[in-house]
Amino acid sequence: MDVRSEVRGGVRFVLRRSPPVADPLEPLTRLPGVAADADAVREALTRVHNHRANRRGWPATSAEAALRAARASASLDGGAAELPASGPVTDPVLAGALRVADALAGLQPAWRSAPGQALARLHVLAAADLPGVGDDDLGRPRRDPGVGERLDALAGLVTGGTSVPAPVLVAVVHGELLALAPFPTATGVVARAAARLTAVATGLDPRGLAVPEVGHYRAADEYRAAAAAFATGEVEGLGRWFAHCAQAWQVGAREGLGIAEAAAA
Repeated sequence: MDVRSEVRGGVRFVLRRSPPVADPLEPLTRLPGVAADADAVREALTRVHNHRANRRGWPATSAEAALRAARASASLDGGAAELPASGPVTDPVLAGALRVADALAGLQPAWRSAPGQALARLHVLAAADLPGVGDDDLGRPRRDPGVGERLDALAGLVTGGTSVPAPVLVAVVHGELLALAPFPTATGVVARAAARLTAVATGLDPRGLAVPEVGHYRAADEYRAAAAAFATGEVEGLGRWFAHCAQAWQVGAREGLGIAEAAAA
């Protein structure tokens, strides 16, 4: 079957196909450039994990990567990118992104078995200080038609419903959460954190040493445009999103190498 017809309507169409296919995301791997880009991402991350500073000192480099990721993620959502010289973090977006970064390791078990619970927790952490967000809004997905169905479908993919290359699944999780915006606030911080969780869970970046958020931040206009293109479900839009994510992860790998080099100096 022609790839264009199989992915028409994007990920939403693929997930709702009838009759079901063995791997609903497999058609995405046949889009132009996707397989090669996935290989390039894996190779870049292998170099980071093989760096001498990351053989034993990875907890320190991983912590630095998480901090840089939080700052870049907050900035993409309009928050502060820099930590205050002294005193507590007062910017609510940055504060939320930092809480999310601190919690990611502990959320790995939930992400592997109950992704919906992990997403709810991510939202609580990311949005707790945002203006106008009440306690009843935290961790509660929107009840609009289709939101629950798409979250369930995404959870099925994360918990073993696909065997596509890890970079493809990471991009799907990221793009689908941005497109769906299951929570009324903190969409970007939650989506980027879920992508990091997926990268760790799949073994793509098991120690969280890369900083793809920096790649998204440095190409912020393309990040937003590619995410919007993904949301259309058109073949060209899907390809644009996967290409952007692959580039961001390679930039993030170089950022991780820089962290390792500084640690080894």
